[in-house]
Amino acid sequence: MKKSIWVLTAIAAVLVLGVALMEFRERGFLSSYASPPEKPAPLQTAGQTQTYNFDSDKAGEIPAGFHGARTGQGTEGKWVVMADSTAPSKPNVVAQTSRDRTDYRFPLLIADQGSFKDLEISVKFKAVEGEVDRAGGVVFRLKDANNYYIVRANALEDNYRLYHVVNGSRRQFAGANFKVTSGEWHELKVECVGNKIICYYDGQKKIEATDDTFKDAGKMGLWTKADSLTYFDDLHVIAK
Repeated sequence: MKKSIWVLTAIAAVLVLGVALMEFRERGFLSSYASPPEKPAPLQTAGQTQTYNFDSDKAGEIPAGFHGARTGQGTEGKWVVMADSTAPSKPNVVAQTSRDRTDYRFPLLIADQGSFKDLEISVKFKAVEGEVDRAGGVVFRLKDANNYYIVRANALEDNYRLYHVVNGSRRQFAGANFKVTSGEWHELKVECVGNKIICYYDGQKKIEATDDTFKDAGKMGLWTKADSLTYFDDLHVIAK
């Protein structure tokens, strides 16, 4: 009897530790990166649009009108324009090419030309490689590199997740599980009006949620994680 109680106690302790570690990893308590403040960008009014296909940008450089940033640890991301024969709008895409394997590391490519409160944002992405992670996403209502909404698809985990990131700590509040294929182009789209957020994958609604963390306008951009090699094309946003 005592042995059985000891075994059950040990199993319970392992389960509790596992949950705690998952929570620790998810929320990113190890993140100590202090992001610099964002430069102000003009608020976009209803109907104003911005579209980026990166085809007029110089290969090997960060696209015009954007800057790189990082949430979490590790090295800075490396965002470059490059040619891809499979691009939805040829010839160019923008890619995050740094292969730093730090797990709690989120390279950002932030658009500087406008801020949006209510919006519809879409982008096409292709998860190419990655051993720690293989993901791509869009950020919106971004205040700085430590405070924003992010929806991302992950081709290693086969899921679609919606998070808010507050002071560098990431917390999921909605999601869906389905097959996310590597090496193929897919479309992510988000509609955010007030506190309601709807997320689509390849034209199908997958997530609908409400959240009041970020109520004000902010910048938008692109996101990857850890060693993800991810291509993006046809970034489009319209103010609602």
